[in-house]
Amino acid sequence: MTQSGTAQVVRDLPEFDDPNVVVGAQLFSDAGVYRLRDDLWIVQSVDFFPPLVDDPFVFGQIAAANSMSDVFAMGGRPTTALNVVGFPDDQLDLSILSEILRGGAERLQHGGATLLGGHSVRDAEIKYGLAVTGLLRPEELMTNRQAQVGDRLVLTKALGTGFVTTANKAGRCEAELLETAIASMIQLNAIGRDAAVAVGARAATDVTGFGLAGHATEMAVASNVTIEIDLASLPLLSGVEELLERGKNKTRASASNREFVESHLSVDGTVDPRRLDLLFEAETSGGLLVSLSENQVDEFLDRTHQAGGTCAAQIGRVVARQKVAIVVGEGG
Repeated sequence: MTQSGTAQVVRDLPEFDDPNVVVGAQLFSDAGVYRLRDDLWIVQSVDFFPPLVDDPFVFGQIAAANSMSDVFAMGGRPTTALNVVGFPDDQLDLSILSEILRGGAERLQHGGATLLGGHSVRDAEIKYGLAVTGLLRPEELMTNRQAQVGDRLVLTKALGTGFVTTANKAGRCEAELLETAIASMIQLNAIGRDAAVAVGARAATDVTGFGLAGHATEMAVASNVTIEIDLASLPLLSGVEELLERGKNKTRASASNREFVESHLSVDGTVDPRRLDLLFEAETSGGLLVSLSENQVDEFLDRTHQAGGTCAAQIGRVVARQKVAIVVGEGG
């Protein structure tokens, strides 16, 4: 569903009067947060999608990493999970599903979560993901609502997974670039979560289907600020720019993401159109966009790099609210 469509559906939902709801469906939150007791909250999210790669085990890994990402973005630690499966068992061998679930279980174990079961339906198209529940302490909570004027913005993974997987489906992607993208997609956002909690960051979101511009817009609107993004600082998967030059590798979501964001975004000066396209492209299991004070940036990056998040980079800053939510420039 498009970003505007999702916003419309959520806006029309009834409100629930429960004092233990810490974070609900409003303001584009990554996951819901519920108070179990004053010192312990739970985080809940669900995500699933059709295959992006041919290898069923790898697809399972990617889907599981993506499903846990919302919990990490809120500062939580995934604890339990339930498989969500659509599979054409009347057309495909069940060994394929077995490999998908095995890949998902491998990532869950890596993330410290336990699989409790799940639900499957017969579907004409394979779909897989998980409903994930995590735990957090109140002081660990991060939302997309707390970006502060003067903060710096850090992105923990390289951009370009949408272009790579689209090109791969059409036979236009080199194997080495695909492997690089897969390594990024299966990397858990526990790396960014741990660094953010350690330095005391309070605002974060994960960059997935609505693209960097879409999720940054959500953060800016929710926090009542404007976000400035420096295109020259964006971390990119090695080889993506060359892929962009060939064209025809955008996902279906690219146009709808751009349409939603354009009224909230202005471009300052002349910019590289290829890098601008990357703002709107859907990412799968992308990194965390973290807003933190300037004096926290170096420690955050050091912790992230040491944990294996070698592509993490500062990409912008937070300024007072202007007419638009996002201002994009290059080299500033």
